[in-house]
Amino acid sequence: MGDLKGFMKYPRTMPQKRTVKDRIKDYREIYLPMDEKTILHQAARCMDCGVPFCHSGCPLGNIIPDFNDAVYEQDWHKAYQILTSTNNFPEFTGRICPAPCEKACVLGINNDPVTIEYIEKTIAERAFEAGWVKPHTPIRRSHKTVAVVGSGPAGMAAADQLNKAGHTVTLFERNDQMGGLLRYGIPDFKLEKHIIDRRLQIMQDSGIALRTNTNIGVDIDARTLLQEYDAIVLTGGSTIPRDLNISGRDLSGIYFAMQYLEQSNRQVAGQTTPADQEILVKDKHVIVIGGGDTGADCVGTSNRKGAASVTQIELLEQPPLERHESTPWPLWPMQLRTSTSHEEGANRQWSILSKAFIGNDRGQLTGLEVVDIEWYYDEGQGRSTFREIKGTQRVIPCDLVFVAVGFLHPQHKGLLADLDVDLDSRGNVATPPNHFDTSIDKVFAAGDMRRGQSLVVWAISEGREAAVEVDRYLSDGKTKLNSKSYSKLLV
Repeated sequence: MGDLKGFMKYPRTMPQKRTVKDRIKDYREIYLPMDEKTILHQAARCMDCGVPFCHSGCPLGNIIPDFNDAVYEQDWHKAYQILTSTNNFPEFTGRICPAPCEKACVLGINNDPVTIEYIEKTIAERAFEAGWVKPHTPIRRSHKTVAVVGSGPAGMAAADQLNKAGHTVTLFERNDQMGGLLRYGIPDFKLEKHIIDRRLQIMQDSGIALRTNTNIGVDIDARTLLQEYDAIVLTGGSTIPRDLNISGRDLSGIYFAMQYLEQSNRQVAGQTTPADQEILVKDKHVIVIGGGDTGADCVGTSNRKGAASVTQIELLEQPPLERHESTPWPLWPMQLRTSTSHEEGANRQWSILSKAFIGNDRGQLTGLEVVDIEWYYDEGQGRSTFREIKGTQRVIPCDLVFVAVGFLHPQHKGLLADLDVDLDSRGNVATPPNHFDTSIDKVFAAGDMRRGQSLVVWAISEGREAAVEVDRYLSDGKTKLNSKSYSKLLV
């Protein structure tokens, strides 16, 4: 490494954030740019650790010490080449990845880990500014055609890779714009949508056909795709939300988180919502059920829309402040995480069971009946479970509730039913272990549609891995693609 004592000389430094007072007035990115000298110092903190566990911590297998060293040497072009040899969209992951690589950083055993995610974002933005991110049009086309159904991160990655392999790719999206969860599920204050549009333009200029407003299984029969394309990749995501089927669920004022987030993202993009469909949050008391990232996004969005109060409740008990012994390094740690949305204002409560939605005689939500619970290990069942704490039942007054308790599986009606692909026990598209081919010849699956609800970085990884398998299928068992391996020929 460039500075063998860098991790001893420089502390971990994160980019500054815009003040809460300023940022809740808009949906622009929260983090401010970091000066180059500080970034070079952060890259210098990367140790000559011998076995870089960050590689295995990253689902993409990013070659992190190599690009950190290139940044330290101020060879930004080399850093960009190394980074993009394993990651198609570092401008996405550099903004919205929870950075499991940092939790696996060797330095993190007894110190603060390297700021890998922000370095990644900086490399990507330097590359765009310098004009290094260019369309990749294959010299030769294979004359094989591939339909990728679903334009989220898995679909975008699969399409990008298969196009590089020389195949003719069409990316289908049932919505009016490409991006899937990136566009409609993640608020702009985490990922501004011009970042997606910039990448989509590069992909289109590379020869990938982008077809929006095309719902396969509704607008086009899925069997027609089987006839017209040499391979199909299913990347439609896990879109059926888990519901909270308790008394009062039919009251007005209760919405799935994605209903709210999609509507808000469309409004930020300048689209108009019909008055009778608009979810009005201003001056309302909001409860978010679910303590994950989607719930936090509802918190941040509600604060920007002027909610009178926001309460976020979680069934599980509060995680410890520090890494717990049950998740030792280099595993992803069980510990309390506070997002930028929580910093902006939220009453967070744990070990809360929702019992019933309470409403008035007009059918409008007025409160949520809850009870405190305590978790314990049940020897008989061999797992943790909970019991209600007597005397803690109460009603939390509220005007709106956003249900953010996860997703069950992909939509079965339409595309999957038409193809009649096998499903696994959880309702996801079934594939053999560590493979991406489905029960139907020439049909493959990747991303949340295959593995269940997961991270954007996992979706990109799945898209890349599926592309390798599709390329082998179309190329007599051979492939031109790298998945998680870095080739020196690229430098």
